[in-house]
Amino acid sequence: MSDQDDDPNTAYYRLDPNAVLNAIESAGLLPDGRFLALNSYENRVYQIGIEDADPVVVKFYRPGRWPDEAIQEEHSFAHELVEHEIPVVAPLAIDGKTLHSHAGFRFAIFPRRGGRWPDLDNPDNLVWLGRFMGRIHLVGGVRPFRNRPALDARSFGWEARQFLLDEGFIPSELIPAYESVCEDVLQRVESALVRITNIDPIRLHGDCHPGNILWTDDGPHFVDLDDCRTGPAVQDIWMLVSGDRQERAAQLSELLEGYSDFRDFDVRELALIEPLRALRMVHYAAWLARRWTDPAFPMAFPWFNSQRYWEDHILALREQMAALDEPPLVV
Repeated sequence: MSDQDDDPNTAYYRLDPNAVLNAIESAGLLPDGRFLALNSYENRVYQIGIEDADPVVVKFYRPGRWPDEAIQEEHSFAHELVEHEIPVVAPLAIDGKTLHSHAGFRFAIFPRRGGRWPDLDNPDNLVWLGRFMGRIHLVGGVRPFRNRPALDARSFGWEARQFLLDEGFIPSELIPAYESVCEDVLQRVESALVRITNIDPIRLHGDCHPGNILWTDDGPHFVDLDDCRTGPAVQDIWMLVSGDRQERAAQLSELLEGYSDFRDFDVRELALIEPLRALRMVHYAAWLARRWTDPAFPMAFPWFNSQRYWEDHILALREQMAALDEPPLVV
């Protein structure tokens, strides 16, 4: 066995078109030869034509990332949402199975759903999205995840920071600045998380940025629950707002107007927006570093791991530290 077989980041070299089509056949579907690689990096995702049927989308899970139990819990959550008539794209159950395996790869098959990028400048669309988010969280609060991680400062922040320092990604002359500013940021994040008590974490989409929402004339539908986890409700909301402080407050007001039609929102969670943004910044840099041996990453993110990248990252963390000291948004 080669070193590549042992490295989850490079195992995808074996996933050529023949391997993909053979995997689909192993699940009982008959590909018609149409094959389109879709934009995905953490996993590998393809649109596959099927004989005498609609095309499907197949997601091959990155080896070594999630245990089977965590993937099954993702699938169960998606189906639970669909059962409540919430527009989430859930994996197809074929012979009662949603998680399949072939040639060492685990994969799931999804119905193809089209759509466009959501227009978040439209207040009506924000209210619409808020309603669906409230419904998702209403279901998410029914029971906890047992095999999915929680969103916390340890895993998203401190462990990510330590990985970057241990693995030598940061230029030596920038290490003192990174260590200092990142520690200050994460201490502020932890303080913010401690100050807000008695908030019940719920099951979340976990990565609800606009790219994971597809819009049609019938409204939005949500895709890619690969990062679903436990955390505060506002984690699924803050990534849908942008612009200056006044614009973000106005967008939040629209989202929460719709959200509150189905679930009460604890406005204290607004104080977590900037701490959660800070965690995402630290985690994202470590995610790129952890995947850097995957040949797809240097090609897709050529700007990463340069002197200029780390200088800009340290500057962004300093700016985020200032944002952490500002009062929370008011809606």
